[in-house]
Amino acid sequence: MSEPLDELCPRCGAAREPEQEFCLECGLKLPPTKGRLAGARRTWVKRVGWYPGDWVWVSLLTLLVAIAGAATAIAVTASNSSAQGQVYVATHATVPVTEPTPVPTSTAPTTVNTATLPSAPEPGTTSPKPKPGASRNGRLSWPANENGWTIVLVSYPKVNGRPAALDTAKRAAKAGLNRVGVLDSSRYASLQPGYFVVFTGVYGSKTDADAAVATARQAGFGGAYSRQIAR
Repeated sequence: MSEPLDELCPRCGAAREPEQEFCLECGLKLPPTKGRLAGARRTWVKRVGWYPGDWVWVSLLTLLVAIAGAATAIAVTASNSSAQGQVYVATHATVPVTEPTPVPTSTAPTTVNTATLPSAPEPGTTSPKPKPGASRNGRLSWPANENGWTIVLVSYPKVNGRPAALDTAKRAAKAGLNRVGVLDSSRYASLQPGYFVVFTGVYGSKTDADAAVATARQAGFGGAYSRQIAR
């Protein structure tokens, strides 16, 4: 259960050494394999089946602090409401009112410049169609018997990782990324086996894939990177 976390890069699946700090394949800063954090990570994967990242511990701590703060605020509010408050009576100064001066109304007709009015749409005008190759549900399959390049968004261990991969693919498609799908890395010789890989795009060269990486990162996938897909 700990092999994907301790011996492989969680982003690209490349092999790693126990004391290695950065992935030689994609440059990701690798999580430590020793200490309390590593033990907690293994326990998480053993119970849940996948691991979102070391940031989850900071999020849990922040949540606990927020809950404690909310409980304190509720207690203070209840204590203040039970105490007898002071009543303040506001007095208003008398302000003299001046009668408004009548404004003469004009009887001249108002001229409307029709040249500035918006024109009606031409008959038959329709909304723009979605871009070719867009996959709104994130269920695109990699073309059969075809090699190429793509952009890897996220990789999930195959142990209970398929639901999370499908959810991420759907989110990527809604974000506007084209040709989004999930593939099984075990079926491709160029990938590390044992992962569900969420990808976007099918490109004929590495240059084309690299050019589209920035778009994927702007859509919210900061760890996106290009990868060859070959059987």
